Amino acid sequence: MSEQFSRMQLLYGADAMNRIAACRVAVFGVGGVGGYVVEALARSGIGALDLIDNDKVCLSNINRQIIATEKTVGRYKVDVAEERIKDISPECKVRTYKTFYLPETQDQFDFREYDYVVDAIDTVTGKLTIVENAKKAGVPVISSMGAGNKIKSALFEVADIYETSICPLAKVMRRECRKRGIDSLKVVYSKEPPIQPLENTSEKPVPGSTAFVPSVVGLIIAGEIINDLSGKNK
Repeated sequence: MSEQFSRMQLLYGADAMNRIAACRVAVFGVGGVGGYVVEALARSGIGALDLIDNDKVCLSNINRQIIATEKTVGRYKVDVAEERIKDISPECKVRTYKTFYLPETQDQFDFREYDYVVDAIDTVTGKLTIVENAKKAGVPVISSMGAGNKIKSALFEVADIYETSICPLAKVMRRECRKRGIDSLKVVYSKEPPIQPLENTSEKPVPGSTAFVPSVVGLIIAGEIINDLSGKNK
């Protein structure tokens, strides 16, 4: 194990680190939540990452997305994330897809290639398609529920989708998962009621967000993945 991961190996051991290094994780959505998932997985020695996002960095991303700076505005998020990964862990194998994940684009991906799948996208249709394909392939999946319009990062927790409450997105996902016969889904969510934004000048209302809420959600997700893959969550 290389020197940059030696402190982590003190906690997990060489065998677990070798297992982590042999794994490929797909991260759908490389924004506020997904960007921190990618960052933490790269810093944990994951062996391969697939990054799926068709969006470019914009100025309004800077307050909450780890890949967003004045220098990266206008660039594809997956390209910026790949550069960060290579600066952190040069041996990590990265594949990037400038794709908006929906049922229409799902055939681009073979979920059997993955050891873990992360759903960090916003659209319910896309989220459900990710979960269905992961379940069909027998691959563990973890899904981010609503992180927008929330300010209490300490309230986020890991739960099964059917144990969630309060979160409007989780409510929709519970209903749709039940319709599809999905009997379980690991999620990160919060019981904090969403805050109504003070003002919204855009034609399409956008959620408010902070630097600390999406990052916490992303780091919780990354921790679950590493502990699952290493066997620490058993």
